[in-house]
Amino acid sequence: MTLILNQSDWDELCQQAPKPQVDNLVLDDFEELTGVPECLARGYNRAMELSPGVWLSLSDYTYCQDCMLKEVAHDHLIQIMILLSGFLYFDDVYPNLGGTRSYFSGSGISPAYVKKHRSGERVTWVNIEIEPESLESFFLDDRQRHSDPMKQLFKGEDWKLSFYPTVTAKMRSLAQQLWNAPYQSGKRRMYLQAKVFELLAMQLDLIGVGQNQQPDDLPKPTMIARIYHARDIVLADLEHPPSVLELAQQVGVSVCTLQRRFQELFGMTVFGYLTDQRMELAEQLLRQGGCTVAEVATIVGYSNLGHFAAAFKRKFGITPRDCLSGRKLLLG
Repeated sequence: MTLILNQSDWDELCQQAPKPQVDNLVLDDFEELTGVPECLARGYNRAMELSPGVWLSLSDYTYCQDCMLKEVAHDHLIQIMILLSGFLYFDDVYPNLGGTRSYFSGSGISPAYVKKHRSGERVTWVNIEIEPESLESFFLDDRQRHSDPMKQLFKGEDWKLSFYPTVTAKMRSLAQQLWNAPYQSGKRRMYLQAKVFELLAMQLDLIGVGQNQQPDDLPKPTMIARIYHARDIVLADLEHPPSVLELAQQVGVSVCTLQRRFQELFGMTVFGYLTDQRMELAEQLLRQGGCTVAEVATIVGYSNLGHFAAAFKRKFGITPRDCLSGRKLLLG
């Protein structure tokens, strides 16, 4: 049986969780150790504020029950997450995290999502959160601060942008150093802060923030060809498409350039285009018959039937079940 929780349920359970006892763990004054709801998991979370607006948490959970956490849309800080073991499973809003896939997000508004945990799986991860103002102060040059790559980290009241960089050996090493930091007290805090910003610099480099090279300098026919190639890659695998970062790397442009040029050519974002094409294929499959709604949802890359039905109705004005039964589309 899967336990389904919202954020307030989770917070209430965490408040009731007993304080964990961890062998050979010495905490500094700037750290807080909290437990995990015993009905869900065993483990602990170490949270610390390294400097104003910069937080680090180190978590080690082993789940004893399948559970789902429903998160509503909310304000979001700049965030980096690297899993050293296990996976975090999501609905179609985000890909699963873990293995070679990390998470890097700018600030802005996060969409609602569902996160899933599996019984018996141990998950250890490093999580970093940074207030936008704390990062913006590092970019003193107006050209950098107002560049398109930089703007993708500061969305304010708009939807945030998320990236899923491949975990390199250096990235994993930095995450492990955060877990096993030497020194104590103030020296340890300085060490951790330095490692956090080294990891952040690595992530910024991967998405092109602060780089002098301008992908827009490519000849126009070459640029257009690369964006069409990106579209073809998306169409080739609607069920398991690459992330925007992976797609940009495959066609040899920055994430920002891919997003802007894709919008110019096709009138929508990469994600919007992916969703549109998934719905077009789903409508064809439902009209043809021979597949259930659940089977069609899986074919076009949706693990959550509710999200699939909602996206289909936004596109066509009727539910997938109505379409399967032969009802006409309600367009324009």
